[in-house]
Amino acid sequence: PGPPRKKQVNPWDGVYMDVLDYQWGVAVAFWKEIDALARENDVRVAIEMHPHNVVFSPVTLKRLVDEVGATNIGAEMDPSHLMWQGMDVVASVKWLGPLVFHAAAKDATLCPGADIRGVLDTSFTRVPADAPGKVPTGYGFWCNAWPENPAWKFVAVGLGNDVPFWTGFLRALAEIDPDMAVNIEHEDAAYSQTEGLALAAKNLHSAAAAL
Repeated sequence: PGPPRKKQVNPWDGVYMDVLDYQWGVAVAFWKEIDALARENDVRVAIEMHPHNVVFSPVTLKRLVDEVGATNIGAEMDPSHLMWQGMDVVASVKWLGPLVFHAAAKDATLCPGADIRGVLDTSFTRVPADAPGKVPTGYGFWCNAWPENPAWKFVAVGLGNDVPFWTGFLRALAEIDPDMAVNIEHEDAAYSQTEGLALAAKNLHSAAAAL
């Protein structure tokens, strides 16, 4: 079975703190088992910090590591998830330091729809199981349909943040591990797979050349 995907709640109200404490209790117990299994097999597990999940930020990732007492759990640094929440990606990389195990080059941008939807918008719609051209996400699931005026969207690397930003991102990663791989993750619906990868590679090469 996969990890429990508990929803993030805002604990300013006392009852929500109770819910959050329960969710953390479930998550910590689960990840203690995973960390032990990873340690036993000499592998590291990298978690993407994703909005609406318990671990959605550097602070919550560090909390998970601390409460688990983890030795083999860290971050898969997907900057796009932090971008749409308004975080400083480079500062996040530096703050996590050696807890960044792996990184993705994936860009995002806020859209005009954020004015009325907010960055945690949930107004997506279901795609029928028999719809042609549905995009699979694994484990029998597929992508939902986006609203017409989204609050944010994934874009090809360099279209949400410029090349100097990506130079800073690569530099921050290199300070942690000069040999860290950076995996291009392409989810820009405006470009084909090869077009999006080519654009991302071009901008990343330009960013790396400025290091």
